[in-house]
Parts: sequence; C-alpha cells; structure tokens
Amino acid sequence: MSRTLLVTASEDGSRGHAYVMASSSSSSAQAARERLGARLRELRTGAGLSGVEFARRAGWSASAVVSQVEKGRRSITADHVRLWCSLTGASPELTAELLAEQANMAGIWLSLREHGRGLALNARQKLTIGDSMSRVTLVRTYQTKVIPGLLQTPGYMEQVLRGVRRDRRIEPDDIAEALAERLGRQRNLRRHGARFVFLLEETVLRFRQFGPDVHREQLLHLLEVMRLPTVFVAVIPMDTDRRGVRPRESFDISTFPDHEHVQVELLSGLLTLTHPEELAMYRQAWDALMSRAVHGDGVRALIGRALEALDGEAEGGRSS
Repeated sequence: MSRTLLVTASEDGSRGHAYVMASSSSSSAQAARERLGARLRELRTGAGLSGVEFARRAGWSASAVVSQVEKGRRSITADHVRLWCSLTGASPELTAELLAEQANMAGIWLSLREHGRGLALNARQKLTIGDSMSRVTLVRTYQTKVIPGLLQTPGYMEQVLRGVRRDRRIEPDDIAEALAERLGRQRNLRRHGARFVFLLEETVLRFRQFGPDVHREQLLHLLEVMRLPTVFVAVIPMDTDRRGVRPRESFDISTFPDHEHVQVELLSGLLTLTHPEELAMYRQAWDALMSRAVHGDGVRALIGRALEALDGEAEGGRSS
C-alpha cells in the first residue's frame, strides 16, 4: 500500500512529518477506509461535535487528524475506532461492529513488497494462505494465466515458483520447501465435505510458459484430476461468443463455514475482499463467465487439441 510523506499535524497537535495513505494499490482498500471514515464522521456529527471540539476532547491541539481519519486519507486503527466510539457515546454493539469493520479493512491489502526480499517463498505463501485450505468448503477459481496451484504437477509448480522468486527478487532459495508445502495442500482435493470448481480461459491450456515436456505432463495430469468427485473443471473456449462477457482478472471465491471472501493476487500483493457488495460483483462475474464455458467432454476435447498442437510443434521442430 503506497504512502505519501506529508507535513501535517500529529495526533498530539504538533507539526511534523507523517505518512498518510495515498491511493492504495487496491481501490477496494481505499474505498473501505472511506466507508469506515464516513461512519466515524456520522458518529461525531450525530453526537453534535464539531471537528475542533472532538479534537479538544481527544487531547489534540489541532483538528487535522479528525478530518484525515474521517475522509480515509490516513490509516484507521482500532484505537481510532475506540476513541470515536468513546467520545460519541456509541453503544457496545455498534463499537463491536465498527471494530470488526476496521479489522476487515486492515486485512484487505497485503503488500508483498513491504515484507522485503528477505522473506522466503514458503513464508510468503504461509502468510497469504495459512491453513485456509483445510477449512474451506467451496473454492471457485477463475484463472486467465496459469494452471491453478491445486491442479499443478510438481514440474509445472517448480517452474512457477522459480518465476515468482525471480520476478519478486526474493533472496532466500527455499523452492524445495515451498514446493513440498504446495503439493501437500493438494491433499485437500480429496477431503470429504469440500468442493473445488475451476474455470479456465482456454489460453491457459495453450500458453507456452515452460518446456514442452513440462506442459504436456501438466495437460495429462489435468485430465486425470478431473476425475476426482470433488473437482469440477470448466473452460471458456477461445472462439466462444464473448459479447457482454469479457475476460476478468484471475480471482478466487472461497467459502468457509462462517464467512466468504474473494482474493485477487497481483504482482505486488494480495487483495482480499469481504464486503457484501464486492462479493456480489464477483459472484455475478463468475456466473456470467461460467455461462460461456464448456465442461466434461468439452473440456477433454480442448485439452486434447492443446496436446495435439504441442505434439505438432514438437514434430515440426524435429523435421526441420
């Protein structure tokens, strides 16, 4: 999450340098701050307090912080929420609700850059995934770039991890440990009570990101894993009618016994969404995309064509 250095009033009223949130790498994260800030402003105005009076009661000599928090121009901490609730006489129920919203807001954007190059691959994936795969009941994955991790072969996965390490310039080399961790996570595909639905653009089957042997093995593995009763694979053909349903960014919708969230992994970090309106947008996008997909024999036919194209290229290379 980007920050801008501003000269402003600190919370004790003195002037100095303070880091204020600029436009987040995620517009959703910024929108969440603004929503929470607006609710805090409603508390203050509902209690009949001006910004100046609120600052005075908070022990601040200037009211700039009040405006920055309420406009979402700076990070909003749990202490800020407690202070606004205390000074405005908010009920314990409303206080708990706002604290929950703040906790959710704080977890929306995880910047991998801020953890530095010294954080190894395995530590990063534990940070972003943790034990969530052992608790999830339904995973819906839409992918436009690579075979989803839960469906990858060891050879394909190793190449993906090497690419991540290179692109993010990660210094420790723990690819073997990260590979073992990811492969172990695939055991969840056989877990009773869980279901995994994968929606791929056909280009994912065609991209030549790695060597032909790695790619061929991956396509054959995809045919095998499709047989699992917990796994459903659908593919949107490249030549399908896409009018009104354009490709989206890759995303995961994960359903747990007590909540649901959407995750979007970007080059610089991980975006996690839980707001009902945002969840509804991604469910709607999922339904629209799925309406253009084939499954079962249709998917097997597309994989077969991808294999034929791969073998044809290999044969052409040998004859030349």
